[in-house]
Amino acid sequence: MNDTLQLGHDVVHLGGGTFTMGSDDHYPEEAPKHPVTVAAFSIDRHQVTNRQFAAFVEKTGYRTVAQRPLDPKDFPGLSRAQLVPGSMVFTPTSGPVDLRHLSQWWEWKPGASWARPEGLPSTVADRGDHPVVHVCHEDAQAYAEWVGARLPTEAEWEFAARGGLDGAVFTWGDEARPGGRIMANSWDGLDFPWRSTGESGYERTSPVGSFPANGFGLHDMAGNVWEWTEDWWSARHPDAAASSCCAPTDPRGGTVEDSFDPEQPQFRVPRKVIKGGSHLCADTYCLRYRPAARRPQMIDTGMSHLGFRCAWSRPTDEEQT
Repeated sequence: MNDTLQLGHDVVHLGGGTFTMGSDDHYPEEAPKHPVTVAAFSIDRHQVTNRQFAAFVEKTGYRTVAQRPLDPKDFPGLSRAQLVPGSMVFTPTSGPVDLRHLSQWWEWKPGASWARPEGLPSTVADRGDHPVVHVCHEDAQAYAEWVGARLPTEAEWEFAARGGLDGAVFTWGDEARPGGRIMANSWDGLDFPWRSTGESGYERTSPVGSFPANGFGLHDMAGNVWEWTEDWWSARHPDAAASSCCAPTDPRGGTVEDSFDPEQPQFRVPRKVIKGGSHLCADTYCLRYRPAARRPQMIDTGMSHLGFRCAWSRPTDEEQT
């Protein structure tokens, strides 16, 4: 049985090529920009939806990390009453706050999961075509394997996001709003995290494909939800890559050991690269709904603005025969 077709995966086939990865003009973790070559691969046209993930859960009985009871051995400071499943949910503040402290707008909510995005009593019953969220890396990987796929590498993801516009700031070009048109589901207005203009029509996630596709026909490569990749986090791209005369082919990021957060040594949880930004990216705070943008994410943590899409390696002519 082809689960990919059964679940309605609309796959775009890309022939690969050489492109300029990263940026020297924005955040330090995106530098240095450098040439990279990727082999041919295929990728989902849009982010995996609640409807698709629900079919996976129904068929397999899978429970996401956010739905599993917490092990007391992993959380020695918590009482049994606190050891309940849940996840991190964006909660707008009542007014302006110090943007250096993320804890003011992120709240751990018991019961929050992919099926209840804002916790009890929220539901995805009317959000079947929205991207699934609250999935940690393990959850995304399990789904991808079930449909015979994998998660994209960071290089593959960025190549796909650029849509053939090598070196452009956004997935659609260099202008944030060409002709005044909103091109992605990102934060509307300047007052993050307490007041949005609502100009886009969405307060949180939007149905996949609600905004224009890029040059490769891929939707939501900017905004809506961040997306997992398969690469371990590194603080920046290798300096040697920028000075080399040859573009590395299908690079694979950093190492598990280097991915740990040096500012939180008490948490020995490795981190993967996430890409694409989300509906919470505000121009005045987090201008990361760009193809070069990248952030670290602990592999055991899902959030209300984090999802994924699948990728497939293209078989060689020899493998096809």
